[in-house]
Amino acid sequence: MGRTWFSSEVTDERTKLSDPVVMRALAHPARLAILEHLSLNEVGATATECAEVVGLSPSATSYHLRALARAGMIVEGPSRGDGRERVWQRKHTNYTVSGEFDANAEDIAAETAMAESVLAHQNDRVRRYLAVARDEGEYEWYQAVMITDQTLVMTAAELSDLIEKIDELTQPFERRLRKDPPKGSRNVALQLRAVPLLSGDVK
Repeated sequence: MGRTWFSSEVTDERTKLSDPVVMRALAHPARLAILEHLSLNEVGATATECAEVVGLSPSATSYHLRALARAGMIVEGPSRGDGRERVWQRKHTNYTVSGEFDANAEDIAAETAMAESVLAHQNDRVRRYLAVARDEGEYEWYQAVMITDQTLVMTAAELSDLIEKIDELTQPFERRLRKDPPKGSRNVALQLRAVPLLSGDVK
C-alpha cells in the first residue's frame, strides 16, 4: 500500500519499513499489543511484564518478543538489577510499514496478513472501550467518542494532502511530546482509514 498500514507516533521524521519480514512479524495481535505496550513504556519491559498485557505465558510472550527482535522492531535494553530477565525496548520511535506497489505474490500475502491483524487490533480496542464505557461513569468521555464513516470525492493528491494536514493537527497531542498534559487527559487511540470505494460499493 502506498500509505501507512501501521505507524507509531506521527512526527516529521519516520523510518519507513517495507521488508516482508517485518510485515510477517506484525501479523499477530499479541505482537501488536507488545509494541503498543513498549511505546507507552520508554524504559522497556520484560517478557513477564509484557505477558501480563497480552494475556499469555512468559514463555509464549518470549517467543513473540524474539520474533519482533529478529524483524528489527525491538532491541534489548539496559538490564535491571541482577539482570536475570531481558528488558526489551522498541527500536523505532516513529515508523511506518508499507508494502511496495510492485510486490510479488508472497510479499502481498505478508502485507495482507499484517493489514488484517492491524485492523483486528484496532477494532478490538474500540470494542473493549464500548463494553465498559457506561460502567466508567465518565459522561464527558462517552460523549466525546466518535466512530464515523464519510464518503468523500477527491483525487489521490487531495487525499494525501488531507492526511498530511490531519498529521499536523494531531502532532501537538502526541503522547511522547506532551510532557505536561492537562488534568483529566487520557491516552486516546485515533484511527484513520482512507481507501477508494469500488464501483459496486457506491450507492
